[in-house]
Amino acid sequence: MSWNPTLAPDCPDHVSADAIETLIIPRARDIGGFEVRRALPSPKRQMVGPFIFFDQMGPAEFITDGGIDVRPHPHIGLGTVTYLYQGEFEHRDSLGTHQMIYPGEVNWMLAGRGVTHSERTSAETRATRHKLFGIQTWVALPEDREDMAPDFEHHKAGALPDLNEGGAQARLILGTAWGERSPVTMQSEIFYADVTLAPGAQFPLPDDHEDRGIYVTQGSIEIAGQSFEAGQMMVFRPGDRLSVRAGSQGARLMALGGETLNGPRYVWWNFVSSSPDRIEEAKEAWKAADWEKGPFHLPPGDAEEFIPISPELDRLRIKR
Repeated sequence: MSWNPTLAPDCPDHVSADAIETLIIPRARDIGGFEVRRALPSPKRQMVGPFIFFDQMGPAEFITDGGIDVRPHPHIGLGTVTYLYQGEFEHRDSLGTHQMIYPGEVNWMLAGRGVTHSERTSAETRATRHKLFGIQTWVALPEDREDMAPDFEHHKAGALPDLNEGGAQARLILGTAWGERSPVTMQSEIFYADVTLAPGAQFPLPDDHEDRGIYVTQGSIEIAGQSFEAGQMMVFRPGDRLSVRAGSQGARLMALGGETLNGPRYVWWNFVSSSPDRIEEAKEAWKAADWEKGPFHLPPGDAEEFIPISPELDRLRIKR
């Protein structure tokens, strides 16, 4: 499928340097023996459109018996998006979902008023040497939908729109862009795409979204005569028509953005909300660990352990 609309001859292949509103260099974070690069939230920018969290996982290689064990933990006020380039995850949640995810597929978990989930490397994969490389993001929900019922969707790679033209290939993971729509159910205007560029190939950003950004995962891209390497996020000025060009080795990137929310969000641990009081309620509920009568439940099939709120984390106050 070609771009719709196509990359027109007058689409600028060079844009001014001030079209880049923010340049973000991710910070390394340890999530229990495994390092990630976190681009959002950052000191310079809390969100890009509704995207409020953006982690690059890997690339990493594990020997036999190695893998990832993210024990059951809670979320409110957001949707999580897991997208892999290499490897797999075994997802379980308190809705009763048990779903494997493989490269090119999408897991969309809508936390709403509260959900608990775990992500682990499966026993089958642990039996061999294996690799993991992917992106996990959180999408903050509109204020009037923060307390909606939790939900989960999984879509195979073949269900997502693929667009190809002139050495540029894009898989639309979420939302709408270039005249296409992802089948994943969204609560706000958004776009999120996995883009692969051949050396020198040009890629147009959609110009019908308020907020737009790019995160380079492999290779490099050129913007306004400057080169940007893997591990950098650029957020662009609204309204400009622009495209980027891959460097001499080609590039792979995630394009993201959408409608900005009605205000900033409070973020504490795995909770996101427009109300700090709502986060305090969720915090106390998780500490109470009342899995039968409380608002949080452990995932069926993975209820033997969970991630507690550590004393150090408990002392951190919500910034109002």
